[in-house]
Amino acid sequence: MDVTTKKLKKNAFRVTKHRGLAASRIRVPGGYLEAKYLTMIQNIAETYGNGIVNITTRQGFELPGIRFEDMSKVNELLQPIIAGMGINQDVSGQGYTAAGTRNVVACIGNNVCPYACYNTSALAKRIEAAIFPHDLHFKVALTGCPNDCAKVRMHDFGIMGMTFPHYDPDRCVSCGACVKACAKKSVSALETINYKVAHDAKKCIGCGECVLNCPTGAWTRSQEKYYRLTILGRTGKKNPRLGEDFIKWADADSIIKIICNTYDYVQNYIDPSAPGGKEHIGYIVDRTGFEEFKKWALKDVQLPAKAEIYTPIYWNGITY
Repeated sequence: MDVTTKKLKKNAFRVTKHRGLAASRIRVPGGYLEAKYLTMIQNIAETYGNGIVNITTRQGFELPGIRFEDMSKVNELLQPIIAGMGINQDVSGQGYTAAGTRNVVACIGNNVCPYACYNTSALAKRIEAAIFPHDLHFKVALTGCPNDCAKVRMHDFGIMGMTFPHYDPDRCVSCGACVKACAKKSVSALETINYKVAHDAKKCIGCGECVLNCPTGAWTRSQEKYYRLTILGRTGKKNPRLGEDFIKWADADSIIKIICNTYDYVQNYIDPSAPGGKEHIGYIVDRTGFEEFKKWALKDVQLPAKAEIYTPIYWNGITY
């Protein structure tokens, strides 16, 4: 068979510890899919795999036990799943055409969760369409609010939902519920002055606790969707670290543009001798300096007037 490890990986199959057997990786952008695809995944696992379906930490599926000679048949069965979820392909019927950019992760978002400030699944699909397929190793995660259930600070790009709360003093009855909630659950960005509530916009993290806890609707969410963008978090054996805040009160279009710009930056500066042809973005930024990265990342980006860029950024974390 004309199968090399490089070809197998590029087709989104994982090399396993069992000779001649691979595992098929199935992308699920934002962890969101219709239930009908589960029966298709089951069919592939039972027909060509070993009957096991692993749910990965990145919200995708892996089907182990697939023989190398059956990979083309598996790709044919994957086609309605790939097409149905709107995932970009170079050639229809030949499976995924890259495996570098990892599955975009997202919490459940405001389709279900009352704390979430936006539809995480919808934005995850927009990002997926903009960045896949690609061979570079990027990790993107989205979370609906500052509770950060998706642990976005452990990724190259973390997108945290925010709302800029609007206050109607005529609806306020001075009960203090919002002030108490902000102090207990958030960052104490509210205080009572002359029986009305004062909002410290600089301190506010846009969590929406005031909105959720106001009994009279004096606090409402902003119509505009805002986000906190964190960058260059990483795990792994060597020098793990949490991502740092890059932009507060960013918009979705700017974030997508910044991510796409970063692909250009990495392609320009990546070390071609890096193991497996991959080099973590953070190491490249460490080598070129943050200001060079920022120049590339913000090229042609039109941020909202409210946006705040954190600069310079100082990295910390474990160093070996």
